[in-house]
Amino acid sequence: MPSRYRSFRCSVPWLLLALQALFLGRALFAFPDTHVRYLPQMYPAFQDVNHMVIFGFGFFLMVLRRYGFSSTGFNLLLIVLGVQCSVLVEDLLNLLENHPSRFGLESLARALMSMTAVVISTGAVLGKANPVQLIVMSLVELIIFHLSRCINRKFLQVPESPSLMHVHLFGAYFGLAVTSCFPEPPPGLDKNRSTPKSELFSVLGTVFVWVFWPSFSSILAENNEVHWNAVFNTYLALAVSAVAAFMLSALTSKDGKFRMAHIHSAVLAGGVTLSCTAGIIQHPWIAMILGLLGSVISILGSHCLQRCFNPPLKLQDTCGVHFTFGLPAVLGAVAAVLLKIFQQEMVPEQSLGYLAFVEVGAFCQTISTAFITGLITGLILNIKLLKAVHVSKYFDDQFFWEFPHLSVGF
Repeated sequence: MPSRYRSFRCSVPWLLLALQALFLGRALFAFPDTHVRYLPQMYPAFQDVNHMVIFGFGFFLMVLRRYGFSSTGFNLLLIVLGVQCSVLVEDLLNLLENHPSRFGLESLARALMSMTAVVISTGAVLGKANPVQLIVMSLVELIIFHLSRCINRKFLQVPESPSLMHVHLFGAYFGLAVTSCFPEPPPGLDKNRSTPKSELFSVLGTVFVWVFWPSFSSILAENNEVHWNAVFNTYLALAVSAVAAFMLSALTSKDGKFRMAHIHSAVLAGGVTLSCTAGIIQHPWIAMILGLLGSVISILGSHCLQRCFNPPLKLQDTCGVHFTFGLPAVLGAVAAVLLKIFQQEMVPEQSLGYLAFVEVGAFCQTISTAFITGLITGLILNIKLLKAVHVSKYFDDQFFWEFPHLSVGF
């Protein structure tokens, strides 16, 4: 094991230095745009999204009993690297499309929201990937996600903000494809279990994400009406999904008690389901029904997938991102198609078939791109050069972090 530690000492610091030098070199030629839209109103929402991604998802990933340091520490590292990478990739794409560079608070907000895809994917490979693999996966995923958004905007005419809201769909299925390429942990390994303390921290992260999700849905709204619709509808959907999570948890458990795993996943389902439609829903009852359906599909999905489909399909999903983000995101994409069709009178110059084609095409392009590139990325991450972690060292902080007293707390 000491040789492995020396190998990370020789790879991680120099990789971080090279990446930071690249980002710094680009920043030398960038000038912030202080005249960005809604700057005073946007900064509080930007703070909310920042708290949500760093604090919320950092604790959300603390579900394993011996992987708390890595869950929070690597999450912070990936976010601060990924935000800089996302800004750089978006700037390069604007340059290729002959659009002016837009470096400002709005571009930082888009970069931070794009990092949600990486954080979700990290939940699927949690405990299996070393820091070098996580950094490579993050950079590749961000580039592919921006290219996927560019295809949706340029060829399918999907607006800027809705194209970004496919982030949960992309992150979930990219992560599932990547983790399917990792070796399965041995059956007797018990480090991939949770404890009451780890579940408490994880639910604390869920509460952080829940509280700040309305800002996430509304920060890039085009006008005040869409902004307040997104805030109002998202909160209602989250509230209903939380109530449904407690109700369904008691109904599906054998002894009628609540299960923390259900609360951990299903209370966020309403926000994921409304990601693509929060700003265009005109009636609150629609948001509430979607929140309810999101919670139902999350809990029933976890109940069925883990027992019926995961073993034969060999789905390795450490943090349950499939039924927390993937399935509700699919439901949200279907809801977006139906809502756009029902609201066709708002855009009379476009035909019904065209609206359905755009929404379905964006959904299919996003999920297929995520899955195919995720498989390729997973194969790349398992080459010898990246020094994959042995299966006996999965889900263990001691392989990466220094513990002065190894016998304490384990």
